[in-house]
Amino acid sequence: MDIRTLRYFVEVVRQQSFTRAAEKLFVTQPTISKMLKNLEDELNCTLLIRDGRKLLLTDTGRVVFERGQAILGEFSQLESELSDINHLHKGVLRLGIPPMVGMLMAEPISRFRQRYPGVELKIAEFGGLTVQQAVSNGELDMAMTALPVEEDSSLTILPLFNHPLCVLTPRTAEWEGKTSLSPAELASHPLVIYNEEFALSQQLMRLFAEHDVKPRIAVRSGQWDFLAAMVQAGIGVAILPEPICQRLDRQNFAGSRCKASCAGSWG
Repeated sequence: MDIRTLRYFVEVVRQQSFTRAAEKLFVTQPTISKMLKNLEDELNCTLLIRDGRKLLLTDTGRVVFERGQAILGEFSQLESELSDINHLHKGVLRLGIPPMVGMLMAEPISRFRQRYPGVELKIAEFGGLTVQQAVSNGELDMAMTALPVEEDSSLTILPLFNHPLCVLTPRTAEWEGKTSLSPAELASHPLVIYNEEFALSQQLMRLFAEHDVKPRIAVRSGQWDFLAAMVQAGIGVAILPEPICQRLDRQNFAGSRCKASCAGSWG
């Protein structure tokens, strides 16, 4: 039994006529007659009895008719909901955003909500590597991470924007006038950096390895404001995206810049 056969049967009962049902469904009368005969053969029972010009339901036919109406109603609702989802009228979008770029997403999310008010956003705030893996596992629909992303045939990568990275240091005489720092110079100072789950942390470790230097990690954290506080307290230097550095009080910090990219990925 399929949904089309069930629809034919219900319409015949409603119209009390094979001819009118065929016209309503835009099919031929022999098509409907054949489909209903196949349905009776499949169920091994009689569903309709002709009484003159009337079509009478058997007990079995009445059950199939009543349940069939309910099934067709549910199927129609399912089609409507799927159409809403496919056209972004409603649904849920699971989005992964690393904390270090979260502040950049307020305006894009606002525009998305204005355009698709029926779509609920569920945002997971974890490091870039974690949200990237979550997309691969099907736990998230889309995520943002730092470039470059390791090749993965199951993910589609779309570069979104470029922002410089800031080497954030205390505003002391030691750092005044510094405009750039080499990996070796960075490694000679205690570093306060993001946790291993962040793509930026992985990139920094790769950079140090390429220059054959071993960094001195003092503190790891997933919160940029905590890392900035550690810098202000003189515990070490941090490497943060420029939009974060711009939120900080420049009277308390100094620093230089380097380039980094951000991308969106989805599976």
